[in-house]
Amino acid sequence: GYHRGLFENSLEDRAREQVSGLLLVYSSHVCHVVESCSSTIHLIIQDLASLQSQGHGALLQDIKVLVVAHNVPARLFPDWAVAAAPCPGTAAVSPAVTPGPAEPRPTVRCVAQLLTLLLALAARVQSSEDDSEETPESVHTLAPEVLIPAETINSLYNAEECASPEDFLRIYLSPSQPALDS
Repeated sequence: GYHRGLFENSLEDRAREQVSGLLLVYSSHVCHVVESCSSTIHLIIQDLASLQSQGHGALLQDIKVLVVAHNVPARLFPDWAVAAAPCPGTAAVSPAVTPGPAEPRPTVRCVAQLLTLLLALAARVQSSEDDSEETPESVHTLAPEVLIPAETINSLYNAEECASPEDFLRIYLSPSQPALDS
């Protein structure tokens, strides 16, 4: 309900694009993949910053933002989908995940794995939509082997490169190079 309301509010301004993407719900994290124009994504991050400032009673807490900007001819996800990721130990091990002791992984590797799995998941969603009448809510039943492992989400959450919504907005809204007097 929170996300539906957020996306409806973003569409009130006719200049903004519709939102598509994926919301993966894990036992201790939420992975929110958003496809839209930069102004809509900025609005969503602003809302997440205000949500986080509500303190311990907020719906989402300790939010981190990772933005990957790209220019592809079509969206990866045709609509908005929500899926509950399986609890660790209940799903088949993804080929990209090696079992062993949990140790910090480089952020670059985690982002690469995240993007690879998102592309594979999006391809499965698109092909299943072409083949049948299944709804996007069944994403987790379509391709459990390409769901993003909870360990990857946890590593990205702990990465210094992922900023809080407030930090992201501060960086986004500040000029990268101050104007020079001439």
